[in-house]
Amino acid sequence: MAQVEKRGGLLRKSSASKKPLKEKVVLMYDEIFMTEDPSKCSPRFWEELFLMKVNLEYLEGKLESLDGEELMKIKDNINCLFQHCIQALGEEHPIRVVNALQTLCALIRGVHQKNKSTSGFDIINMLMGFDKAELCMKNLMESLDSLLCAEGSESLKSLCLKLLLCLVTVTDNISQNTILEYVMINSIFEAILQILSHPPSRREHGYDAVVLLALLVNYRKYESVNPYIVKLSIVDDEATLNGMGLVITQALSEYNRQYKDKEEEHQSGFFSALTNMVGSMFIADAHEKISVQTNEAILLALYEAVHLNRNFITVLAQSHPEMGLVTTPVSPTPTTPATPLGTTPPSSDVISSVELSLDADVQTSNLLITFLKYSSIVMQDTKDEHRLHSGKLCLIILTCIAEDQYANAFLHDDNMNFRVNLHRMPMRHRKKAADKNLPCRPLVCAVLDLMVEFIVTHMMKEFPMDLYVRCVQVVHKLLCYQKKCRVRLHYTWRELWSALINLLKFLMSNETVLLAKHNIFTLTLMIVNLFNMFITYGDTFLPTPSSYDELYYEIIRMHQSFDNLYCMVLRLSTNAGQWKEAASKVTHALVNIRAFGLKYLCTMNVPGAHIGQKRTLVPLDLELQVTMSCHVNARSKT
Repeated sequence: MAQVEKRGGLLRKSSASKKPLKEKVVLMYDEIFMTEDPSKCSPRFWEELFLMKVNLEYLEGKLESLDGEELMKIKDNINCLFQHCIQALGEEHPIRVVNALQTLCALIRGVHQKNKSTSGFDIINMLMGFDKAELCMKNLMESLDSLLCAEGSESLKSLCLKLLLCLVTVTDNISQNTILEYVMINSIFEAILQILSHPPSRREHGYDAVVLLALLVNYRKYESVNPYIVKLSIVDDEATLNGMGLVITQALSEYNRQYKDKEEEHQSGFFSALTNMVGSMFIADAHEKISVQTNEAILLALYEAVHLNRNFITVLAQSHPEMGLVTTPVSPTPTTPATPLGTTPPSSDVISSVELSLDADVQTSNLLITFLKYSSIVMQDTKDEHRLHSGKLCLIILTCIAEDQYANAFLHDDNMNFRVNLHRMPMRHRKKAADKNLPCRPLVCAVLDLMVEFIVTHMMKEFPMDLYVRCVQVVHKLLCYQKKCRVRLHYTWRELWSALINLLKFLMSNETVLLAKHNIFTLTLMIVNLFNMFITYGDTFLPTPSSYDELYYEIIRMHQSFDNLYCMVLRLSTNAGQWKEAASKVTHALVNIRAFGLKYLCTMNVPGAHIGQKRTLVPLDLELQVTMSCHVNARSKT
């Protein structure tokens, strides 16, 4: 007997003596694609259809093979199929419900794919008909809501979420998906929250639920009132918010783990051995090969939660065991009709690991630490446009966190110290820091380290101006909190000052090239104002008198860079060019820094100056000692 072949719906190949044998469901699909009503000759046609196993490949392929005019001819049959799918969702027999859900996925994807190349019909009219669309979508959303909230099969809930994700993501721009108007009217928000608040459901469906919520929140969010935005902003249920945080934490942790595994594999491989022999001249190129697919869907969910719901800020600091240190068996992800945005949800077994009881021997972590590690990986490579946008979203999330009063409170809390192992870009002039040497510090130190790391590693030809602006903004917001609350943070501020000055030198060195693409004076003014803030208010947040001396020393040591910057902006501010006004602002902002050296000499030995103690000048190089001696001699003569 010949081998059975099911490809394309065929059970047997055609031959000279026999006709090709097709699956019964394929024959029924063929009847639907005829112009006549298939139920005329067979009254039980629709009942029998949903007892047949769905052939998604054949159904979508059939829709794709038709042109616009042919599809319009069978519009009534497609409308009828769509309506009977919705009716089947209310059946008690689970097989009918499963087949109906899968058929709806195929219909929605197939019709939308056809509409990308042919704009001769409306999606809503083709699927449901204008006159019945409102009632159809109301019944559909009510059925999905009931299935998601019921105590029924987990596989049915999974299919419901996949159908909703399919409905949301069929268009490239979610705001152009007009069917979502009905999803706004018939909300499933409560069903999503129920999944996130219930641990068993969250382990099975948490990832899909979080991604679906993030997408629905972004539907025309700036054009009209989005009920999902309003409802998400007022959620205060602790179990729900913690559940959302656990799902996001796991997804980001999974990315961090995959990157770390690839990094270790790369370092122990052939290229690592070759690098050890010939030196580190290829280290940057080798690092570029370490690539793991980023997860923008879950990153978007984190942004919406932090941006919209102030109660979610508390979830950022919820402690749990370090996920990378907890080993659990990983089961394969069940096959589903579609996975949104090209991402793969983490396994339910791994998600459950974060809900273990804390162990004193296991290092604790939280969502913010996991996110900082994720950001340190993503922001390393901004040459790729995809990662550039991902890095931008990371910095936007950090900006939201830095603006929040409560978030700043636990960021600067001395009683909440963590060892945060940020990933650092391999560079020829520095060695990779050992993990065991990392100190336990307040989380704000890790945020500042991340900003400094970005500043010193992205001064390149394709200058990411937008990312630099956001990076400096984060630093500024953290300093504003420290100034306001008089928080004296024990941090190596000199690294930040040095990074900012080097950034100014880079902007000046590449003035011509950068001005052709960006307004570099916006960033320059922000950097100068940061130094002005340290100079004017440093006595309120710098930890020791020696910290203030280091600030003075760094500015005096690099006085030539500030003088060069002043000459550059003065030149452009006196010309009648497009940068006159922007350069003038920097000129005025530099007055304080340029007058800084002499003021320091006058007050360096005065008891009670600035912080209330007599300061000791840190050692200066020979050039600065000579310069300061000249100032002292000139002052004594007067």
